[in-house]
Amino acid sequence: MDIQHDTAPARSGTLAGRVASLGTTVFAEMSALAREHGAVNLGQGFPDFDTPHELLEAHERALRNGHNQYAVSQGEPSLRRAIADHAEHWYGQRIDPDREITVTSGATEGILCTMLALVEPGDEVIVIEPFYDSYVPTIRWAGGTPVPVTLTAPDFRLDAEALRAAVTPRTRMIVLNTPHNPTGRVFDQSELEGVAALCRDHDLLALVDEVYEHLVYAPSHHTRLATFDGMAERTVTLSSAGKSFSCTGWKVGWAIAPPAITVGLRRAHQFSVFATFTPAQHAVAEALALPSSFFQQFVEEYTRRRNLLLDILQRSGFQASAPQGSYFILAGFAETGFTDSTTLARALVTEAGVATIPPGSFYLDGARGASLLRFCFCKQESTLLAAGERLEKWARRAR
Repeated sequence: MDIQHDTAPARSGTLAGRVASLGTTVFAEMSALAREHGAVNLGQGFPDFDTPHELLEAHERALRNGHNQYAVSQGEPSLRRAIADHAEHWYGQRIDPDREITVTSGATEGILCTMLALVEPGDEVIVIEPFYDSYVPTIRWAGGTPVPVTLTAPDFRLDAEALRAAVTPRTRMIVLNTPHNPTGRVFDQSELEGVAALCRDHDLLALVDEVYEHLVYAPSHHTRLATFDGMAERTVTLSSAGKSFSCTGWKVGWAIAPPAITVGLRRAHQFSVFATFTPAQHAVAEALALPSSFFQQFVEEYTRRRNLLLDILQRSGFQASAPQGSYFILAGFAETGFTDSTTLARALVTEAGVATIPPGSFYLDGARGASLLRFCFCKQESTLLAAGERLEKWARRAR
């Protein structure tokens, strides 16, 4: 008897649609090019210096004191208490550590959990572009539709009218990142009040990504959106240890939200990673209690790095101004003769030996980022000086 075989194409190697359209990130591409050409990497935003000794010592104590098994899924109690104390100290925000805080594996996991917990298929989510590149995929994975509101150079202010015009009956949430990556804006009181008023008027949720909360340069001041009238009950505030304590590899983040929302975040977190690395949680709990002088010195060091890179870029023909926060500078390059950021970024790696990030992937329409280039200054001053020598030499040749 002949056996009949199904001649339809095999599906075993077919990716699900939610990931099939996602390619290699621009960070991976530019970092690979940097390694290939021995370039100074001012692209991907991680420090090339070590974590402060206070955290390393706390981490070692946690390892030696037996904190090496699964953590409590929602986060170790000591860390949740430290997050609550930190919020009260810096923002006057009173939080219940047992009912309103979830420890996540970095803020990126917190973004995913928020979208899965709060966004339904067909919902619209307003994103401020340029944006951190995980926002849009996670919105879509939850079945939502991202709706962009674009910040424009040179001031990158948040346009209240553009924001209001983006709201429709299907709008569920606004995603806000302040201090902002990659523009360096720290949204001011009037901009934040505009967001809060919009959320109150249309009964919208807000996801606020504050991972650069301690990287704010005078005279700018970071204000937490959740502290505005009527916002505590509708806001998820995300932050992490990675940027504030130069430990991006530890992946310890947290989500602060009202109890009704926290329930959903914890369910999504429980069935994604379940729990975050235990020893690092104990170390971060100690780090959050460090005196204000630690954070002051941290900002002073970054201010010097910011000013050094800004001077280098301006001498090399880039149009750049000092960011108010974060550790990025988003620069124009009209004087270089290039018209496209991706082409220029590749040329800088191969010709100048300096890696940057073309920010097209930070926009729904990548063409909107074609006239800008992102540089990061979370690097040793010697690294920035080495990059400066290469950029200025390249600029002289290009002219």
